[in-house]
Amino acid sequence: MEEQERRLVMDELASSEARLLELVRGLSEEQWSFRETPERWSIAENVEHLVVFEGFIRGMIAKTLEGAAEPEKSGLAAAKEHLVLGVGKDRSTKLKARAAASPVGRWTDRLELMAELRGARAETVAFAAETEADLHGHFFPHIAFGDLDCYQWLVLVGRHSDRHALQIEEIKAHVGFPAS
Repeated sequence: MEEQERRLVMDELASSEARLLELVRGLSEEQWSFRETPERWSIAENVEHLVVFEGFIRGMIAKTLEGAAEPEKSGLAAAKEHLVLGVGKDRSTKLKARAAASPVGRWTDRLELMAELRGARAETVAFAAETEADLHGHFFPHIAFGDLDCYQWLVLVGRHSDRHALQIEEIKAHVGFPAS
C-alpha cells in the first residue's frame, strides 16, 4: 500500500469512528434501542453490525492474503473505486447485510458493545498501519459490487461505518425518537 493510500485508510477509519462515537454519546437506553419500525435496526443493532462486519472483513482479508495473488483482476478493481468511495455518502441504495453480520443481540451491555467497537477498530487500524501485504493483488467479493481488492475493503470499512452513521442520524431524526 502506498503512503497516500495508507493515509486515506487511516483517515477514513479515524473519522468514521469519531463520528460514530459522537452520535451515540449520551443516549438513553430507550434511545439506544429505539426502532423506527419493527423491520429497521436500532442504534444498538447498527453498532453490533459494525463490530461483527469489521471483524468479518479483517478475517476475510487475512484469509485472502494467504492465497495466491490475482493480478489479472486489478483492472476490474480500479473500475469499482467510485463504488467504494461512494458507500458512506448516501443511503439511497439499500443493501442487505450478510446473515453472519446481522445483529442478533450478541451484546446486551451497551458499555461492552462500545468497547468491542473500539477494540475492533483498533485492530483494523493496527493492521492498516503495519501491513506490507500485496493488498491490491488479492480479492474477495462484495455482496453488491463483486470482487474488490483488499485495499478497497480496508477503505470500505470506514465508508461502511459512515453509511451506518447516516442510518443512526436518520433514527435520531425520526419523529418518534425518544426525547433526552
